[in-house]
Amino acid sequence: MLEGAFALLGAVERVEEAGLTRLAAECGLPKTTAYRLLEQLVELGAVDRSRRGYRMGPRIFRLGQSWQPYPGLRAAARVPARRLARITGASVGLNVLREGQTLVLDWTPGENAGAFGRTLDGGAWPWFTAAGKVVVAGAYPRLPLGPLPGSWHREAEAIRDLGVAFDREDVAAGVCCVAVPVHGPNGAPPASLSVVTDAAHSLDRLVGVAQQTARIISAALRGR
Repeated sequence: MLEGAFALLGAVERVEEAGLTRLAAECGLPKTTAYRLLEQLVELGAVDRSRRGYRMGPRIFRLGQSWQPYPGLRAAARVPARRLARITGASVGLNVLREGQTLVLDWTPGENAGAFGRTLDGGAWPWFTAAGKVVVAGAYPRLPLGPLPGSWHREAEAIRDLGVAFDREDVAAGVCCVAVPVHGPNGAPPASLSVVTDAAHSLDRLVGVAQQTARIISAALRGR
């Protein structure tokens, strides 16, 4: 039952909105079983019933917003990240690595956010963004991601030595990023702090203030 319900939630996530027949086929479930589970999910607020079928419900959104990989991470980062966005005018993200992707856990749009501010909010990017590289470099080899580029060991060492990774339009045209590690009590970074701006700004000038902010967040985590 539980496995079938989660399979249906995954199908709704993939297709965004669909009828019973398609969702049952996506999960390989009999229509009667899929219907019963979907109606139970509707009662729980996990799925909404619409004219076109079913779509994700508000309860899933609320549950997702409360997720974090480390206790107190969101709370520790909230005020410092918003202050950093205000000081720099850039957008600031709190990022974690899951299943080979860089997930934006929290996002503060800056004055100069532009279109990419909305794109990155709550988004997922490959692990090899600057924000992902910082986490992988700090946790490696305890965080295996499968085969890594031959140059990765040298790059990871440089990231650890400097305490920063850069993205100069490597992932998206016009989008540049400075990312620094947020350290937990065990020394490994459970998250990264990224400062995202456009190509016209100097990334080097953002490093110091980003690292200072990350230290404040790390200290708050150690104090828990």
